Amino acid sequence: MGNVLLVGGAGYLGSVLAHELVERGYAVRVVDRLYFGDQGLADVRDRVHLVVADMRSLPRDVLDDVETVINVGGLSNDPTAEYNPRANYEMNVTAGLSLANMAQARGVGRYIYASSCSIYDRGVAEEERDVMLDETAAVNPQAAYSASKYAAESALLPLASSTFCVSVLRMGTLFGFSPRMRYDLVVNTFVKDAMQKGLVALHYGGEMWRPLADVRDAARAYVALAQADAATINGQIFNLVYRNFRISELALRVRKTLVECGVKCDIRPEYTYRGVRNYRVSGKKLQRSLDFDPTVSIEESVQTMIESIQRYKYTDFDNPRYYNIRWMQLLEEAQRTVAVTGSVFGSKLQQQ
Repeated sequence: MGNVLLVGGAGYLGSVLAHELVERGYAVRVVDRLYFGDQGLADVRDRVHLVVADMRSLPRDVLDDVETVINVGGLSNDPTAEYNPRANYEMNVTAGLSLANMAQARGVGRYIYASSCSIYDRGVAEEERDVMLDETAAVNPQAAYSASKYAAESALLPLASSTFCVSVLRMGTLFGFSPRMRYDLVVNTFVKDAMQKGLVALHYGGEMWRPLADVRDAARAYVALAQADAATINGQIFNLVYRNFRISELALRVRKTLVECGVKCDIRPEYTYRGVRNYRVSGKKLQRSLDFDPTVSIEESVQTMIESIQRYKYTDFDNPRYYNIRWMQLLEEAQRTVAVTGSVFGSKLQQQ
């Protein structure tokens, strides 16, 4: 099937995608710094080539014999981007472009970049602009995360040529179970809160719209782009959306499935304004161009999530490893401590 370099392949989406690629017969080389460990690759560890490296300083031989690069690496949500805007830009823009230039120079044929539908965010205060947006819509993202994704798109797409196929997948908010689990995504948060506390909280009354897609559908979409005719996807942007939901409807759908699975769940709305996102996005271009339709419903995903959380014992819901920003902050704190002590258990005297 071909050799794929998967950047960020041990992450929430990357680990699901790595499994999908392996199952379809691809030879997969994963690059990941392993911020969150390698648990996400546990089921395929013996079937992928893992390169532990920072995407900002990749070894040149990482592209040896590679035919397709799929870049789902970098910082992946607003809190982590706002926490360290410089690292966010370096990973999401500078490193993404540097890797594309390296790939083009080495004769790699295809580069697929993971972007985000959050660049369409119009805000809850602009209801008159609340329309369905497609890939041709004008965007002007202001948040550090979405702005970095748009900057990367703008730098990468001009590299497209007859010998170097570049395409961008703008993903809706992902949900669903992953072996590198996250509980800081809206559907996953609902499930976690219900299993832990028996309730779901709706910020701003859940009035805002959000495009969503299950992580397994996202993985399938990247495979579809890897397999598509280059002329169809070269220089193109595609939105990945299962459906657009108001968060309030989303909560009702999640609760219904939770109750059917024996999990008690109340819904508690609150209307204090917070910085919430609001946008609706069309995914029709992906369907027209590649005959690709996301198929995993909210209900199916929630049921699978509950079963998998219990099977893999991911019920230590307060573990910071499941929350990107909390884990990054913990790693930084640990780094500062070890810089002073020189070791976790040993003394500095023993090290001298």
